Amino acid sequence: MNIALIAHDKKKNDIVNFSKAYQVILSQHQLFATGTTGLRLQQEANLTVHRFQSGPLGGDQQIGSMIAQNKMDLVLFFRDPFTAQPHEPDITALIRLCDVYAVPLATNMGTAEVLIKGLERGDFSWREIIKESE
Repeated sequence: MNIALIAHDKKKNDIVNFSKAYQVILSQHQLFATGTTGLRLQQEANLTVHRFQSGPLGGDQQIGSMIAQNKMDLVLFFRDPFTAQPHEPDITALIRLCDVYAVPLATNMGTAEVLIKGLERGDFSWREIIKESE
């Protein structure tokens, strides 16, 4: 499965700690992340991650492109609901694409944990069926 990991600045510690806790599960998949988040996941959670640009520089759009091509299976996007983001339209577009293409999306640690546990159980095999039918 292809998994995107994104976090706003004030949520980067959370996504790193989450990824450390679920490193065994995450390491079995292809991981993609925006700039600094990807670097921190590589350095601190010992994960292999394909890094895109940072979110404000187009990283969210790069991940959105993968979603639109049905090449992304799961998105973990730890958002900061209290800080205005200069690239908010990109964030909204990314979330919309997840809805359009039925890509599971977590925007907080609680939902991310539910999705990771489902991933571990094999609950996302339907994503492979969708890819094969294209």
